[in-house]
Amino acid sequence: MSIASKAAPIRFEGVSKKFGKDVVAVDNIDLAVAAGKLVTLLGPSGCGKTTTLRMIAGLEMATSGRITIGDVDVTTLPATDRDVSMVFQSYALFPHMSVLENVMYGLTFSGFGKGEARSRALQGLDLVGLKGFDGRLPSELSGGQQQRVAVARALVLEPQVLLFDEPLSNLDAKLRRQVREDIRAIQQELGLTVVYVTHDQEEALAVSDEIVVMRNAAIAQIGTPRELYDAPNDRFVADFIGEANLIECQIVELDGGTAMIEVEGYRHQLPARGLSPGPATLAVRPSRIVLDGDAGVQATVAKATYVGVRMEYTLEGGFGQVFAVQDDVDKPLEVGTDLCMSFASRGPVLLPGEA
Repeated sequence: MSIASKAAPIRFEGVSKKFGKDVVAVDNIDLAVAAGKLVTLLGPSGCGKTTTLRMIAGLEMATSGRITIGDVDVTTLPATDRDVSMVFQSYALFPHMSVLENVMYGLTFSGFGKGEARSRALQGLDLVGLKGFDGRLPSELSGGQQQRVAVARALVLEPQVLLFDEPLSNLDAKLRRQVREDIRAIQQELGLTVVYVTHDQEEALAVSDEIVVMRNAAIAQIGTPRELYDAPNDRFVADFIGEANLIECQIVELDGGTAMIEVEGYRHQLPARGLSPGPATLAVRPSRIVLDGDAGVQATVAKATYVGVRMEYTLEGGFGQVFAVQDDVDKPLEVGTDLCMSFASRGPVLLPGEA
């Protein structure tokens, strides 16, 4: 199979999509997806991510702007004239057809002879780990196996771009983890250009080369998973990418690029990120809250939950309420315990204060 050699970049230039006169689904976005990379569109319901995906596929037409795949302007091309395959949330398998017939379906409509279509379909099933499953019906497969059939059906068409629309939402937690690893492995092995839509932050962090966080029909921030997790631009991104405690603070001193902040009398030093003295917001991941220090902010354990591999705590104090985790499950803190809460030397991030 020659899928990797056809991988193409995607570019959006000032693209907008309106439904009717008043509903703006996508608002003047610029976006570049490099060939051979997996880029995830992530955001809450109604943010525009699925509409953006459907405009790549040609299932929705842009109201304005330009979309290119490779060197071809596809802005006004119908879906049938774009070299794109899509894997849907529902799998969209034909229940009366065998697994092999399902994978062959698109090939026969693309003009391949029956022999070549069969050969390619068998290669596709082998690629997704379903060799020997060709004679089964979809109803005889697990949810994860059905999703792999849908992936194989898309792959055998050797598209320039492969699109995934919430592909794991119908699977249970364990299968989601397994299938997302499979998708990522296939994408990397073949060098596919993939655009992947999800609302699940953990899923996006696990599979992506780059994540596009969307909000209110626009792009809030683009970056690698680590860039977005460690250095969000604003409160929305910090809170949406993983869990983050947003704590109001004061920047009391600046020394070059370093800020000294104060929370309830406790001082902590961290990168200033271009902010000036005055009110700011501190974004702290639950794992970056230190609960066993001698100095810090006074807090009380309001809730303590054992979840197997860790303890989860809700802490309350003058700062409000925060969520913290600890790996020590053998000596849990009791509800009602008073303690000093401080922040890890690395991890907390300064953001502009509330507008």
